[in-house]
Amino acid sequence: MTVRLQRIAASAVRTAARGSTHAARPTAAAATRVSAPATSPRSRTTSYRPAFTRPSRLFSTSRSTRQAEPLNQELEFPEVERVQDECDVCIVGGGPAGLSAAIQLAKLAKEKGEEVRIVVLEKGAEVGAHILSGAVIETRALDELIPDWKEKGAPLNQPALSDSMRWLTPTGSFPMPHPPQMANKGNYIISLSKLSRWLAEQAEELGVEIYPGFAGAKLLYTEDGSAIRGVQTNDIGLDKNFQPKDSFEPGMEFLAKVTLLAEGCHGSLSKQAQAKFGLREGKDPQTYGLGIKEVWKVKPEKHQPGKVQHTLGWPLDNSTYGGTWLYHMEDEMVSLGIVVGLDYKNPYISPFRELQRLKHHPLFADLLEGGECIAYGARALNEGGLQSIPKLTFPGGAIIGDSAGFLNVPKIKGTHTSMKSGMLAAEAAFTAIESSRAAESESEAERDPLTAPGLDVSSYQSAFESSWIHKELKEVRNLRPSFHSKLGNWGGLIYSGIDSLLLKGRVPWTFHHPEEDYQATKPAKDFKPIDYPAPDGKLSFDILTSVSRTGTNHAEDQPVHLHIDASKRAAHVQKNVEEYAGLLGRVCPAAVYEYVDAEGDTKPDAVGKKLVINSQNCIHCKASPYSATSRLEDYADVSASSAFDSLPFRHSLLQTCSIKVPTQDITWMVPEGGGGPAYEMT
Repeated sequence: MTVRLQRIAASAVRTAARGSTHAARPTAAAATRVSAPATSPRSRTTSYRPAFTRPSRLFSTSRSTRQAEPLNQELEFPEVERVQDECDVCIVGGGPAGLSAAIQLAKLAKEKGEEVRIVVLEKGAEVGAHILSGAVIETRALDELIPDWKEKGAPLNQPALSDSMRWLTPTGSFPMPHPPQMANKGNYIISLSKLSRWLAEQAEELGVEIYPGFAGAKLLYTEDGSAIRGVQTNDIGLDKNFQPKDSFEPGMEFLAKVTLLAEGCHGSLSKQAQAKFGLREGKDPQTYGLGIKEVWKVKPEKHQPGKVQHTLGWPLDNSTYGGTWLYHMEDEMVSLGIVVGLDYKNPYISPFRELQRLKHHPLFADLLEGGECIAYGARALNEGGLQSIPKLTFPGGAIIGDSAGFLNVPKIKGTHTSMKSGMLAAEAAFTAIESSRAAESESEAERDPLTAPGLDVSSYQSAFESSWIHKELKEVRNLRPSFHSKLGNWGGLIYSGIDSLLLKGRVPWTFHHPEEDYQATKPAKDFKPIDYPAPDGKLSFDILTSVSRTGTNHAEDQPVHLHIDASKRAAHVQKNVEEYAGLLGRVCPAAVYEYVDAEGDTKPDAVGKKLVINSQNCIHCKASPYSATSRLEDYADVSASSAFDSLPFRHSLLQTCSIKVPTQDITWMVPEGGGGPAYEMT
């Protein structure tokens, strides 16, 4: 059985075990294709018959395979056939937004007696494996989506019982006024990874098909390029030189009437869609933060279940936006971490090491001494707010959740807004599908899906603009950008206090984000190196020890998924080492990038240094450079070899979109599905 069929079969077994009446997926026994009778305008000509009998429609495809373009003659990559599968809605990303959309769609279909095939593609090895958040959740959206979530056993077991905000100095702290947006009465301290797994169970019970280990690599368009018609997953089984191994499997093509992009912050397909359809025109640049988290088991006598604590001030300076959290979860667990705004100026800052020295502050050290760190992770988050949200819809689909940027920064919450956005998009998608079915003729239903027009879900945009998400984000729209003033954090705090307590966002002006985060980075000559203390192995740790707690794994013999053009490596190293003191090695929370001395026969890239990319360490935080490209067809995994440089149209169409690196020249692409971190408690 191939890797992908194993994953599909596992999903089928889960769905069957939950008693769904929706279609099963193929297993190893599903080796023969059978013709399916044309029972409706949506029937397909060929299908895979499930290995076990189900009283429902077959797993089906409109066309069994497609000839893919060869990678390139120089690489001698053979032509491959791609399995195509059709569904009504394809959702990319199995996080809170994507799963909420799937559940809402399935509920609407059940209520109306419609059959809607919903597919969720998740690049993690399982749902929740790539999910990380603080997290204190507001249940507003969950209450709407699953009103009886308590009875159904949702993993919301620890209510927030107390709130505090403190200003840290290097050795002490003092209380600060608590912003009204940060009041947590009625909220819950959770693991968002666990909640996502529970949402997946609810979705599968409703017949949603969820496929972990399927990484979306490329958007599929109608033949005229005017609309999105689905997603191609990435190829697996390529070696480091892009040659197919015995285990090679081409990526599948999932053709959909509606495609919902729910990849989370800085998603690659979302950025492709934004570039293709100009969704960012007239919008502010997005600004990002990097959240780094640890989970500790503390001594019972030190545990205060339900305590929520936030701090500002040390260890960050006045020109660096950010803060820390400490949440007492259930079972003597605490979640702690730091968020650093990636518009920071000083290239010597290491967000990872800021967290490590934070734990030696008495406010944290007293709690953690005698405890054990059991989990670590990091993730970028959108901080731009309302003025940085792109247009949400495009022909054939929409962007939902943190892919769009619905985080309420003053609240330090985005799960509830992401879930609600998924629900709104689901309603728009269902309406569009209903309308198309009422209008389509049998001949239209049987046409090639790549010539059919994408469905219009633009009602999602108007629904968002009249929703409580928009109202909530509009009220706080000026708070995060107020920190761009010349007064730094003090200016932002003063304005935010006035706005939060008195103005409530009811002002005729809107502040803006002036530049991309990488443009905020200043040369190292303007700063002094930061003398971070060495880790003690008890409260603070080296970065590789921390990465070992993520469960991160990538197949060794696959193309490196991070790349700098061979022609640009020397310029990259020279500028980033000489002018920015090797910033890239500090911003990454997983030691992926190193500028090392070239020794022996090793040829330096520039200035006696060589850039080493340890891609196997990558925890998919998305804070390091990321790519948005209009042609990822075949290799979401990229290498520093000449093989990548010779990919078809690589130089003319690849657009690198980095968050922090000033040279904007590193490309991150999707590794093999199932790789990356294996978060369980984050």
